[in-house]
Amino acid sequence: MEFVEVREGLARILVPRAERIYDAPVFYNPVMSLNRDISVLAVKLLHSRRVLDALSATGIRGIRYALETPVEEAWLNDISEDAFKLILKNVELNLGVDGKQLGEKRVAFKGEKALVVNQGDANRLMAENFRYFDFLDLDPFGSPIEFLDTALRSVKRKGVLAITATDTGVLCGAYRHACLRKYLAEPIRGELCHEAGLRILIGTVVRYAVKYDLGIDVLLAYHRDHYFRAFLRLKSGARKADKSLSQLGYLWQGENGEFEYSEGVLPERPKAHGPLWLGSLKEKEFVDRLHKEAKNHPLAHKKTLQFLGLLTEELDVPFLYDTHALARRNGLQARKLAAMIEILLEEGYRATRTHFSPKALKTDAPFEEVLGALRRLQ
Repeated sequence: MEFVEVREGLARILVPRAERIYDAPVFYNPVMSLNRDISVLAVKLLHSRRVLDALSATGIRGIRYALETPVEEAWLNDISEDAFKLILKNVELNLGVDGKQLGEKRVAFKGEKALVVNQGDANRLMAENFRYFDFLDLDPFGSPIEFLDTALRSVKRKGVLAITATDTGVLCGAYRHACLRKYLAEPIRGELCHEAGLRILIGTVVRYAVKYDLGIDVLLAYHRDHYFRAFLRLKSGARKADKSLSQLGYLWQGENGEFEYSEGVLPERPKAHGPLWLGSLKEKEFVDRLHKEAKNHPLAHKKTLQFLGLLTEELDVPFLYDTHALARRNGLQARKLAAMIEILLEEGYRATRTHFSPKALKTDAPFEEVLGALRRLQ
């Protein structure tokens, strides 16, 4: 296997040379560097002691946790033998330490930190470490569903589950039956699909978690490129679980672009999309601190800083209005997003851009006011 060296954050990583990233025997995706940047900042702010990267591939994520955060134990796991060997190479390259073998695991020490490298099935590893990790990172290729039960039992109560889903086609309704099978939810197509897909993912985690009398708080959830990402703090107790369950509901959208949503375990009428999460997609203080930390991080990518800036300013209300889709649905011409936002602000409503689309806005204004703002610009 031939390797090339790449740098990301404080890490130097060997990755297999391949014409396409999907052809490599061990997967590394440079596009996900923003995902990893935000994750590193989150672990640093949360002061997590024990962290698991359950599906490590090259080991880049777990090694960055070890180098750039105050973690005491960073666990890196992959079922692939090629990945396991490469992780060991990358650990040695970055930490300059030799590890001792403990069964299937290799443990490397650097000062007061330990890196545990394991080759094995992620579900087995998580099942063997019940309520052990303060922060558990689940970043699979595709859907995280097959790992969700054991992940929720492996992370501590009051710990954080960081979860990624790259099966956006499924969650956004391109493969409706797959969404019904995997997430037990009805997706939606069109301009609301990305936000609805993210909320379906969170809603699914809630439905898994409440079985164990666990609720969740969403520290941050977002859509970017080809994936969804959510940082979810677990809250222990039946009351917390009930509260999270009460924030699930359904979405309806009309032909003119108007949408409605309501909370409830079952839909109130036909043609509903969900169940999905209707609660907050961020804790403002947490995201503000992430943004501030990114400003002070010398190696944080410019795109990471810009993206976090957008997230801090975004209005946290369910669903959005895509100005181009709204114009098309109502026989109007699309106009500048900034002009529509300005009109809504002048009318006394809140309105901001949204990270879900550069053509969309979020607002607490009723549909008639949003459509009226577009008509005023014709």
